[in-house]
Amino acid sequence: MSIAAEQLALERGGTRVLDGISAALAPGEITAIVGPNGAGKSSLLLALAGLIAPESGQVTLDGAPLTTLDPVMRAKAIGYLPQGADIAWDVAVETLVALGRMPHRDDRREPVDAALAALSLETLRHRPVSTLSGGERARVLLARVLAGEPRWILADEPLAALDLAHQLALCGHLRDCADAGAGVVIVLHDLALAMNHADRVLVLDRGTMAADGPPQTALSSQVIKQVWGVDGQWLGQPGQNALVTLTQG
Repeated sequence: MSIAAEQLALERGGTRVLDGISAALAPGEITAIVGPNGAGKSSLLLALAGLIAPESGQVTLDGAPLTTLDPVMRAKAIGYLPQGADIAWDVAVETLVALGRMPHRDDRREPVDAALAALSLETLRHRPVSTLSGGERARVLLARVLAGEPRWILADEPLAALDLAHQLALCGHLRDCADAGAGVVIVLHDLALAMNHADRVLVLDRGTMAADGPPQTALSSQVIKQVWGVDGQWLGQPGQNALVTLTQG
């Protein structure tokens, strides 16, 4: 089950935020979308999820335009986690996570329990969400997505509110999801996380695709200088790289 963007163009608030974006994303991989502030990262993720319609171009799922798919089938296939999502009701953690099963219209407990376990939330399952820290809430919201067992996981900055240990644990779980055949697409600001954990990196710059490929290529020193205006050098071994910035132009 593949997702493809075909020549996407999108304006928001009178500004062109996506301009001719094309990419075919493969299941079984972690794809990171990176770029400076305002590059169009969140807009691209929304378009891939079918939550905003481009002015031109289209997004397809297994060759079928998202706009032609039954909304329930699309919700089963694609799980979307927005950045900084609000929680409207002060319910227990496990109740909120179980909402991820809504597209399936069932009350299966196994996926809910698995999602709670994957994000180390078992001891919090009966806690009201209003009593959680920001990092705990972020993990609960992602668990809600995972409970739906989507074939595609699209997450906007899922690591931003997490401490280092939970960032690494979540990256490990997303890798497990990809290894099991799911497609994972995440928006990141931390280039080292993208370099060390993604199979593929899309670099956006002012709504256009500046680079697309394996992280070693898409996040080369030349691309970083071109897009971010920063001289940087990667240190360390593959999977354990750190970015050292030298000067800012």
